Amino acid sequence: QVQLVESGGGLVQPGGSLRLSCAASGSIFSINAWGWYRQAPGKERGLVAFITHVGNTDYVDYVKGRFTISRDNAKNTVYLQMNNLKPEDTAIYYCNKYPANNYWGQGTQVTVSS
Repeated sequence: QVQLVESGGGLVQPGGSLRLSCAASGSIFSINAWGWYRQAPGKERGLVAFITHVGNTDYVDYVKGRFTISRDNAKNTVYLQMNNLKPEDTAIYYCNKYPANNYWGQGTQVTVSS
């Protein structure tokens, strides 16, 4: 019954930007911490960033200073602003609660290439 719909991915050049959105329904959005995760080709899915129910954030080292996670509780939506994208950011990006449960959406593809 929990539905997660990620959007905003696409093909961008190195150094470009994207803003990802995650619309969550069927969950108690506002009381949960939420995260963005990504899975690059040949790698395990891993956490990129999370934001707590009070708005505290943290990021993995390789995206610090480039990515910003935010949330809009009124819209049940989590965002990931991605700046200065690098080819190694290429992955399918997913949102989920943090810590994640087993209910994953389709993800949104981010491809960074010239």
